[in-house]
Amino acid sequence: MVNFLIKKIKNRWTGYIIVFIIFGVTIWSSNKIVYELKIEEHKRVENYAKSLELLSSSEILDLETQDFLFKLIKDNNSIPVALVDEKGNIIDSKNIDERIQKDSVLLKKYINELKKSDQSIEIKLINGKNYAYFKNSKLLNQLKYYPIAIFVLILAFFGFTYWYLKTIKDTEKSYLWAGMAKETAHQIGTPLSSLMGWVELLKFEEIDQSTVLEIEKDVNRLKDIVDRFSKIGSKSELSKNDIILITKQTVNYISKRISKGIEVNFYTDVEQFIININPPLYSWVIENLMKNAADAMQNKGVLDIFISTKDYKYLEITVADTGSGIPAKLKKRIFEPGFTTKKRGWGLGLSLAKRIINEYHKGKIFVNKSSKETGTEFKILLKK
Repeated sequence: MVNFLIKKIKNRWTGYIIVFIIFGVTIWSSNKIVYELKIEEHKRVENYAKSLELLSSSEILDLETQDFLFKLIKDNNSIPVALVDEKGNIIDSKNIDERIQKDSVLLKKYINELKKSDQSIEIKLINGKNYAYFKNSKLLNQLKYYPIAIFVLILAFFGFTYWYLKTIKDTEKSYLWAGMAKETAHQIGTPLSSLMGWVELLKFEEIDQSTVLEIEKDVNRLKDIVDRFSKIGSKSELSKNDIILITKQTVNYISKRISKGIEVNFYTDVEQFIININPPLYSWVIENLMKNAADAMQNKGVLDIFISTKDYKYLEITVADTGSGIPAKLKKRIFEPGFTTKKRGWGLGLSLAKRIINEYHKGKIFVNKSSKETGTEFKILLKK
């Protein structure tokens, strides 16, 4: 087991190292391309400047040379360049936004920005010294952000991969738990049928019928449990039921089967409330929360169940105990399938409770608050 975990950790680190190598190579290669392009653009501006210098010189140039020099000047169609004399007058400008060129104030401001870029070439023309100020082309500026774009894409890819694999894993777990639940229901079904038959026979015997009645209640409870397990993984049908009555019945039943050291209180702000639910599955959720609360209180404390109808959208069911609370680091994990803090627990209760409330009833279940001093409060929200 230890070797397996070590191998798993090594594989994970190998994946991280590969990602960092890919990212490093991408950054290096893109920076190299940007650097080479920058040198190339600088050469093109130098050609532009030298061509202007030669054309304005006193030397007599043949037509072919003149045409070549004009071609070099026109060849720059992407690098913003401004030709300025010693007095600051603008002689020529290329590849600058037309709106800026038409506005002298904006153009002067733009030239000042070019000067700050520290990219200039001195040119000697007839009128004296001139300066060609320029900055990077749009393409070069865009390439600077290329590594960031690649990094974001890599993160998005790995994020999607992680989400996809996690979804598959969670789905596999769901099918596994659903299969186990159905198989459990199937296995319990046979001895349960026999027990139901024996209870009917006991009713005709000359024994204390109150005992038989309690046995029958437990057998019926087993029947409900089998019904619940058989519904896991199947499409659950909701029907209009009085949630106050169902909750009260569940609370009364569990109250008699947990420690007498626990004071159980049930409150509601209405006597009846009809809502679409699946009674066996909903009852299971309340039962699980009550049993977990009893364990958390170590069979001594106060357990309050309260149903509120005051919210205009949701019906609120609160299950609060005075137990030891849930550690902050475990709050996000308590609903995970297989997670449990009990020595003999399976980690199914809260996982199935969340599935029943969230998926089957389209509601919400969460830890509203929890602390070592005040205990834990679970809240269930069901749409009215």
